[in-house]
Parts: sequence; structure tokens; C-alpha cells
Amino acid sequence: MKRNTSFSNEIFGKPFALKFLCVLAVSGWLVSGLAPGAQATTFGREQDVPDLKLGQRIRIDDGTCPPGQVKELSGAKMTDGGVARARKCVPRLGIKSK
Repeated sequence: MKRNTSFSNEIFGKPFALKFLCVLAVSGWLVSGLAPGAQATTFGREQDVPDLKLGQRIRIDDGTCPPGQVKELSGAKMTDGGVARARKCVPRLGIKSK
């Protein structure tokens, strides 16, 4: 009895690999296009910061960190009262603008 190999070739052969590579390339292109939107937002005062979402990062340039660094607020974890904030000093990226 002869087996039908066209189905297995389409699933595991070159046509499947080509489709997989196309999907992988398109998804990589989409992810790289969304990456610039993930940058941190900068504020001048901590009082100006709206409610943080879980995982969101906001930079605050209020002069409380050493030279060459800014304060970074991040939504660290969920609590009963909302999102808990974590604060740390991180290196400043780029030239300071006023």
C-alpha cells in the first residue's frame, strides 16, 4: 500500500518552513516597530505622575539622584490598594534638556 506523502511534505517540508519563516519575519518586524513605544516617560516632579500601571516605568528628573542619574518610578507589584511603586536611580540617557 502506497502512502500519501504530499500531506506530510506540506506540513513538514519546504512549504511549511517557508510559511514559518515568513510569519517569523513579519512578527519580528511588528515587535521592532512597537519597541520605541516602550520607552520611559520623563516628568519634572513626582507629584505630576499619574497612576502607574503594573510594569510601567516613568523617569523623574527632580535632582534627588547623583549627577548623571535620574529617578525611575516603576509599577512593581499589585497590592490591595493598587499598584505599589518602586523607586531607584538609573543612568541618564542622552543630553539633559530643559
